[in-house]
Amino acid sequence: MTVSTEFITSARILIPLAITLVAPFFIWFFRENINRREAVSIWAGILTFLSVASMVPDVMEGKIVEYTLFTLFPGVKVSFAADGLAFIFALIASFLWVFATSYNIGYMRTLNEHAQTRYYFCFAVAIFGAVGVAFSANIFTLYLFYEIISVFTYPLVAHHQDDVSFNGARKYMVYLMGTSKLFLLPAMVMTYVLCGTLDFHLGDVAQGIFPPDADPTLVTITYVLYIAGLAKAALMPFHNWLPSAMVAPTPVSALLHAVAVVKAGVFSVSRVILSGFGVDLMDKLGLGLPTAYLAAFTIVTASLIALTKDDIKARLAYSTVSQLSYIIIGVAMLTPEAVQGGLMHIAHHAFSKITLFFGAGAIYVATHLKKISLMDGLGRRMPWTFGAFAIASLSMIGVPPVCGFATKWYLVKGAVSIGQWGLLVALLASTLLNAGYFGPIVYRAFFKAPAEGANIEQYNEAPLCMVIPLFTTALISVWLGLYPQTFLNFINVFGKF
Repeated sequence: MTVSTEFITSARILIPLAITLVAPFFIWFFRENINRREAVSIWAGILTFLSVASMVPDVMEGKIVEYTLFTLFPGVKVSFAADGLAFIFALIASFLWVFATSYNIGYMRTLNEHAQTRYYFCFAVAIFGAVGVAFSANIFTLYLFYEIISVFTYPLVAHHQDDVSFNGARKYMVYLMGTSKLFLLPAMVMTYVLCGTLDFHLGDVAQGIFPPDADPTLVTITYVLYIAGLAKAALMPFHNWLPSAMVAPTPVSALLHAVAVVKAGVFSVSRVILSGFGVDLMDKLGLGLPTAYLAAFTIVTASLIALTKDDIKARLAYSTVSQLSYIIIGVAMLTPEAVQGGLMHIAHHAFSKITLFFGAGAIYVATHLKKISLMDGLGRRMPWTFGAFAIASLSMIGVPPVCGFATKWYLVKGAVSIGQWGLLVALLASTLLNAGYFGPIVYRAFFKAPAEGANIEQYNEAPLCMVIPLFTTALISVWLGLYPQTFLNFINVFGKF
């Protein structure tokens, strides 16, 4: 699909940012009226999604909507741009915010959680950060919103305010803020020194922003700093913050693993590779394959660790570490098929993984069980919850017609096209490992008799406001598998594939 790129300046790109910026303050204003407080989140999510979707026709015609808010000094400004890649992240963040809020209501009210206004406030600011990252037109703007996500998700991770939560949140901040200051900030400075600008090169993934005469060694060092500094992507060894953050309430885990935090990480890596360095320079300096093999190592190792976890959230956490690297391995292979597979997994993983975490939370609300070994027979009491969990598990494994299959199909095509059999083996091995740690959960729930003395008759489905978004996101993951062109269209417009 070939389209010409036209840049149009329009302040309407600020509308979704304005909505997500104002919403947290309305949440705080209505703190004494819980129904209005939660209605703000729902309506803000709907309006944000509609405002983002209103720009889709322009983007599909090959236009890039842009707007500069202000300039600090030449080459460094706060500016925004909406292209095909931006829309993948912005659409899923705003769309899933609505479902997450409905789910939050059931979870937080049923468990009578404390500090709910603070919780909803920080949740909304995190979405503001995610939308800002999606629409960032340059590295400086991306850095600002990247840090906003880190700061305002800290209270969510530390929500329970006990020793375990504070320890997990401390590790969360040390990894994310530490790497961004030690690596990402110097990378940004080096980029400015080498290029004289921090603006992404939009409209053509072949060409980046680095001049042809830039010192290859300095460019390589800058690239390594970016990969290390974007720790939200959870590439090993900068991944351990993610399992530690599982001390947070389960809806926060869904936010961290499906919508805002980790997606900001892999989106930023994708943006830096494709719109910062460009495919041609990545290939010339040989930076793509080493990154792809680091991602392959992360995929397999995290999957092996997931096999050992009996706590359902811990297993899902290491699954996320593994699945995120599918995105990076695809982008780093630098072939059209692989890049398409990697970028579509930003959306495919979001819907499947949020379903899995919604399922884990529904199980906990209904039963207070966290251990997989104690869930024998629960599928008979909670068929909707475990049915949705099974669908999302098939997506993670890569079974058609669920959307994870489309991802792996494109990634495998990409690996074969460049003759990288090591990457192909890693992808196939991960599929078997995914089946190894998801299959037993579903088998136990539906086909294994309850343990002697276990009174599963006392359990029923979680509240309807939790089950509906849970099953809806599962069905959407099937729909995306049947119609992978949904997000592929945005990718093709972005990459000119």
